[in-house]
Amino acid sequence: MLNLEGQKLPVGSLEGRVAFITGAGRGQGRAHAVRLAQLGVDIIGVDICADMATFDYPCATLDELEETKKLVENEGRRMHAGVADVRDFRALKAAFDAGFAEFGRVDIVIANAGMIRYADEENPQQEWRDTLDVILTGAFNAVRASIDELRAGGRGGSIVLTSSSAGLKGTASPDASPQAYTAAKRGLVGYMQVLANQYAPEMIRVNTVHPTGVISGMTMNEAMAKKAAEIGSNISAMQNALPISILDAEDIANAVAFLVSDEAQFITGTEWALDAGFTVR
Repeated sequence: MLNLEGQKLPVGSLEGRVAFITGAGRGQGRAHAVRLAQLGVDIIGVDICADMATFDYPCATLDELEETKKLVENEGRRMHAGVADVRDFRALKAAFDAGFAEFGRVDIVIANAGMIRYADEENPQQEWRDTLDVILTGAFNAVRASIDELRAGGRGGSIVLTSSSAGLKGTASPDASPQAYTAAKRGLVGYMQVLANQYAPEMIRVNTVHPTGVISGMTMNEAMAKKAAEIGSNISAMQNALPISILDAEDIANAVAFLVSDEAQFITGTEWALDAGFTVR
């Protein structure tokens, strides 16, 4: 890989870089933090650490965010753990700025925070708004909180927006939150393409990843189990083409680690399906 001055950089090296990750308390966000730490990256990790009234399963806790920090430290790297709601730009910016002050740089941004309501809708307008705000506005806020410092580094960089197989292929639902989930995950693709075009001259690469079901707090909870039982025979519509029922968060983290690495220097503006063939069914 060449930097902006045409100097050759070590292929695959992530040592000494810094990643800003939202939704870092558990699931995919934690897996990203730990995998990148294994590759020499320090982490600015943020999570809400509070529940949201419109959603029917618990969000990550402060203890879970602190556990992510310990796991990063076990890999010999540092993590600044910040508590912020991605819907609140000022709070998110403050959390990022505190981590940036500690590490002095940022090279990777992973806008990962996301939520969905599984139960039947009760307040559709609010549930629609909250789902959109966490996923789509949250990604916008994460990028806006960090983009000036990412650009100022002059080293290029990588932004990854966590979309979903739902961002490539919608499935039927009568309820506001799942409808908003698909709309938001698809909206991330358009936002990604705008950013990829905007920042390509500065060697800042921007991509979306589109996982199928992943083991996390979002899928392993009573609300999801109840919904799966309700849809019963229709569950086949949600199955993957490959004989893999669900992915581990580490599977996604391994792919993202490649995507933010120097080996992927030419990959930008793409929708990367990490979906076990879900979208070809």
